[in-house]
Amino acid sequence: KLIQEFPDGQIAIEDDGVLVGVALTVQVDYDEFSNPHKYDDLIGHREIILNDPEGDAMYGLDVLIHPDYRGYRLGRRLYEARKELCRSLNLRAILAGGRIPEYHQHASELTPAQYIDKVSRKEIYDPILSFQLANDFQVKRLLRKYLPEDEQSRGYATLLEWNNILFEPAENVLDTRPTQVRVGAVQWQMREFASVEAALQQIEYFVDALSDYQSDFAVFPELFTTPLMGLQDRAAQKDQTAAIRFLAGFTDRFKSELSRMAVSYNINIVGGSMIEVGEDDRLYNVAYLFHRDGEVEKQSKLHITPQERRDWVIEGGDDLQVFDTDAGRVGILICYDVEFPELGRLLADQDMDILFVPFWVDTKNGYLRVRHCAQARAIENECYVVICGSVGNLPSIENLDIQYAQSAVFTPSDFAFPHDAVLAETTPNTEMIIFSDLDLTRLTVVRAEGSVTNLKDRRKDLFDLRWRDWSLKSGSRQED
Repeated sequence: KLIQEFPDGQIAIEDDGVLVGVALTVQVDYDEFSNPHKYDDLIGHREIILNDPEGDAMYGLDVLIHPDYRGYRLGRRLYEARKELCRSLNLRAILAGGRIPEYHQHASELTPAQYIDKVSRKEIYDPILSFQLANDFQVKRLLRKYLPEDEQSRGYATLLEWNNILFEPAENVLDTRPTQVRVGAVQWQMREFASVEAALQQIEYFVDALSDYQSDFAVFPELFTTPLMGLQDRAAQKDQTAAIRFLAGFTDRFKSELSRMAVSYNINIVGGSMIEVGEDDRLYNVAYLFHRDGEVEKQSKLHITPQERRDWVIEGGDDLQVFDTDAGRVGILICYDVEFPELGRLLADQDMDILFVPFWVDTKNGYLRVRHCAQARAIENECYVVICGSVGNLPSIENLDIQYAQSAVFTPSDFAFPHDAVLAETTPNTEMIIFSDLDLTRLTVVRAEGSVTNLKDRRKDLFDLRWRDWSLKSGSRQED
């Protein structure tokens, strides 16, 4: 009858005509069977096992392995086949009532809960529970009188659950985030511009090209508008503080034009970064996110390099956030900020999918600091990281003599991603565009079932990470 009602759920392994392994499964209602129940609740009249074809979960009845074929991990293979079936049918979870057959040997000194805890810590081996835990099932609750006649388990059982992290409720399908996101990064050539209009024309050329290739994001480097300081004569540029304030005077114009381009070309633009004069009349290095629906958000650079502080008197910002977009949740860390792992972790704790790192460095060793730290952020936070820099030489403009970049897209380091965790990268020191398609579903899987699970495995009992809210008006500091 199970084969008739739920044929896909009855999985068998055969060797030369001999049935050597089988997994029996039914469909059930999750809300009903994720709560306390007994084995008899699965049995209808006339001893017929119930199967609910409208159920949103699978229930594992039994796994049987021929004695001569034990030790070949056939049980694990059957469990993996069950999980794959659960994913393909878009079911919520796999449930199972698991006996604890070794409990009778410890019942005099341990409660069932204590026994389960010791098995989970591998202080006691239980042939059924230990196997279930090794196959990514979690104990959801203790079931009393599950099989009253089971003397070895003293009538107890564990309700085990494996969650399908890819499950999509039918009524929410239209509201789900995209699973495929295309990013395009512009490795920007620093060049002299005769006017602001010439610079905007060059930017729009790249936005147009990225839009033609249906990118969801266009990414530009840090301070990519600095060649406009060349609109002053060389003598005026000698006063670096005045020169950078001169550059800040163009920011509002660029913000307006980039927002227009985002809407016109239907693409989200990470507008590198630009110099902004704050309400306190201080200078900030700010990255802007121009949404294709017209919204504009920003992220200030928090950590200022000695050169920025010395020559341009730039201040660090005091706010960090993740941005909701129509193509996933994203964060922005400008250049030096990516070298501070705390920031990436704070963003990851807010469910960031993609981290954008616009950067601007002059030498390869500076570039390697950014690159290696960005790769570390991708691995430890299980996210994609896009770094985007500038190239070229501008000896006629102060502080823009040389640039170095090799823009790239980094991934977590696991089997679902490229072997070197590099999805795409440019030719060093050459103006060009790179495109990359990011599969957000793979992030969901690696965070839950990866070879290692960095975010899940953090020892929060030993350490934590807190963000401090700085009050500029009072000069005091408060903890959230």
